[in-house]
This record gives sequence, structure tokens and C-alpha cells, in this order.
Amino acid sequence: MNFKLNYISVFVLVFFLSCKKEKKEQSVSSLPYFNSADFTPEWEVPKHKIPAFSFTNQNGMEVTNTTYAGKMYIADFFFTSCSGICPKLTKNMAVIQEIYKNDKDIMLLSHTVMPWRDSVPLLKEYAIKNKVLDHKWNLVTGNKEALYHIARTGYFADEDFTKTQDESNFIHTENFVLVDKNGYIRGVYNGTIPVDIERLKRHIAILKKEA
Repeated sequence: MNFKLNYISVFVLVFFLSCKKEKKEQSVSSLPYFNSADFTPEWEVPKHKIPAFSFTNQNGMEVTNTTYAGKMYIADFFFTSCSGICPKLTKNMAVIQEIYKNDKDIMLLSHTVMPWRDSVPLLKEYAIKNKVLDHKWNLVTGNKEALYHIARTGYFADEDFTKTQDESNFIHTENFVLVDKNGYIRGVYNGTIPVDIERLKRHIAILKKEA
């Protein structure tokens, strides 16, 4: 009998804590800043801004920080011939594009990690296949060193590099990175998981309320 009561007590406690955690997530009213590769949230002082960049998009047009000035955006890394996680990433970016297609304050930015193969024509073909809206979503290629540098030191998108510091490693990450209008990282999400896409949507709504 005591065992049964103890079991019920533990179940009630776990249920209570789970509900409390869910309620806390739903009641978040502001987002932290992420200033380092370990993604430790910092709530007061933004220190790390996405560095200046210049790449070429699916239409052969230059894309820079200025393109995204005053916009919040979601960034990721992919390559057109990827048959692993990239189709899921692209599919979920397309979902986000559809939700915010009429919102001028939100854009998307996908960087190829195979620039030696992903030429502008290939990016254009990929964009058409995935119904990319040119005014909303840039697929970019460019100098390999520049792309890998911004992935690792700008978006902190390469966990293996954080551990090994091996620049020869190929970058493959499932991260979606939420960047605010001032160029600061405000959220990181697994772009292959639906529950994280829902969390991203909630965080975008929070970020939109910032002055």
C-alpha cells in the first residue's frame, strides 16, 4: 500500500514539474543573447554581432549585411546535393517562409557549405525546386574560407570545430539560428525537429515585440 502511495506521489510530482516547465517556456517575455560557441544565454549585454559578409545568391546578386539591415532573420547551412538532413532543413525553412511571406521584417538566409560545387545556376535550380521567394530567402555561395569562417565564428554553427579546431573538417549542422534586427544571435534551434520549429515561431513573436 505504501509503495502504491509513493508511486502516485512521484507521478504527481513529475507531472507538476513538467507542467511548471511548460508554463515557464510559454511565459517567456524576452530572449537572451548568445555571445559564445557554447550558447550560454546572457540576458543583459549583447557582445557578439554577426560579422560583415558578402556572398552571391541564387540570382547572381550580392548579398551583404546591408541586405538584412533592420530585419530579423533565420540562418542555416546546407548543400544542394545533400540527401541527409538538408531536405528536412529546406522543407522547414519553406514552412517558415510560407508563414512569414507577407512579413517584411523577417527574412531567411541559407549558406552552402559546398561552394566549390554549388554554383549560382545550381542554387537557382534548387531555389525553383523548393519554391524559394527571392525577396524573402537568399541561398548564397561564395569563397569557401569566408563561408566556413562565418559559420564557425559568426553563427557558431559547427560543434565539431568548437571541439577540434580542425579547419579542414566539413561543416554539416542542423542548426537554425535566429538573428535580431541588430545582428545579434537570439536563438538556436534544431531545424529538423517540428517542436523546435514551433519554439522558433514563439520566439519570433517575442522578438517582434522588442522596441
